[in-house]
Amino acid sequence: MENLHYFGAAIGLGSIVIGAAFGIGKFAAAAAESIARQPEAADKITAAINLPLFLLEGVAILAEVFTLLIVLMK
Repeated sequence: MENLHYFGAAIGLGSIVIGAAFGIGKFAAAAAESIARQPEAADKITAAINLPLFLLEGVAILAEVFTLLIVLMK
């Protein structure tokens, strides 16, 4: 029972990675579909999609760091 927090952290890290992967996949699929429909707007679509992708990835990395800090401080 003493090491149960490691199991919780593993579940948390797994859900963080899965959630971020789904979010990034949806963004990338929407961008690819938009570029396929309007190839002339590819530069604008790519520029508009970059910031949300970077923010989503940053949130996932921060969540992983916080989860690992909680485990290490226990």
